Amino acid sequence: MFQDRYKSEPVEDEKYFLTVLRYIHQNPQKAGIVKKLEDYKFSSYNEILKENHEIIDIDFVYSMIQRNEFVEFSNEPNNDHCLEYDEIDGRLNDADAIKVIRKISKCKNTSEFSKLDVKIRDQYISKLKEEGLSIRQISRLTGISFGVVRRL
Repeated sequence: MFQDRYKSEPVEDEKYFLTVLRYIHQNPQKAGIVKKLEDYKFSSYNEILKENHEIIDIDFVYSMIQRNEFVEFSNEPNNDHCLEYDEIDGRLNDADAIKVIRKISKCKNTSEFSKLDVKIRDQYISKLKEEGLSIRQISRLTGISFGVVRRL
């Protein structure tokens, strides 16, 4: 939401709706933040699976897919792309940026990156800038504050 100008695209059919839903639910897993979808507490995934829905109305989802099919569909490996940030003005999309971060830092996720020695972390951040990652992108994908990344 805070990475760039607001962008949107219409979700015009049920198949794409389910693809977008899976894409959103799998983002934390693909980013290495969690191993399983249900481990990410800020997702609607667990709320959809609950018997009593306190936060969201899931009738729309279940009008398209049964609960067991939803679980299977949500967890199947895929290469979904929804409103993907492709190379813009030489900047890498987030998927490629994550690969660069992992290659340079040898960290598997943001918590490992944030635990690095400050001098080493700062060297990695400088290298990430040289590789074409934006300040906002580095901050968002490493968990290091925007101000710290900008200062370097």
